[in-house]
Amino acid sequence: MDKFTTLTGVAAPLHLVNVDTDMIIPKQYLKTIKRTGLGKGLFSEMRYLEDGSDNPDFVLNKPAYKGAQILVAGDNFGCGSSREHAPWALLDFGIRCVISTSFADIFYNNCFKNGILPITVTHEQLAALFDDAARGANAKITVDLESQTITGPDGGSISFDIDPFRKHCLLNGLDDIGLTQVKADKIHSFEGKLAEERPWA
Repeated sequence: MDKFTTLTGVAAPLHLVNVDTDMIIPKQYLKTIKRTGLGKGLFSEMRYLEDGSDNPDFVLNKPAYKGAQILVAGDNFGCGSSREHAPWALLDFGIRCVISTSFADIFYNNCFKNGILPITVTHEQLAALFDDAARGANAKITVDLESQTITGPDGGSISFDIDPFRKHCLLNGLDDIGLTQVKADKIHSFEGKLAEERPWA
């Protein structure tokens, strides 16, 4: 998993509430268990027209937000079913940070396990971030995980809270497998000792 330290980029404003995981990645894309290749299906029902061409009215198709790595969204983002394909699709598209006033618990946890930073802010702070994001490519936002701040294009700063353990994992690029590998020496030592004490096992 890639480390998350500081991210500076364009933030795309998604003025929708209750964005569920089926909107993020529709069910027809759930046939794969691979984490890659799902970016093409991200928000597909809104991104594409019936003929398969890009919907020019959808925010991520607008020139100002091409390559956006930050998503600013309305309340209750990631609700609905618990599909892990949702953060996989966001990450494969290039989104590394989602900012909202609230997240569904399972989606929120899945983000951390896949290298995405979900940030919870107040409604007032979200409104300010929507204003910043509305400027498109002319305004970039910086998310600093170490200092737990979001800095807008005009220098204004917002502080956010995060669980210390989750912060440690993101800063060091540790998913569940990575956390196990960190303890590889202790595991080998334990197994060696166990083999000596119980050679029949």
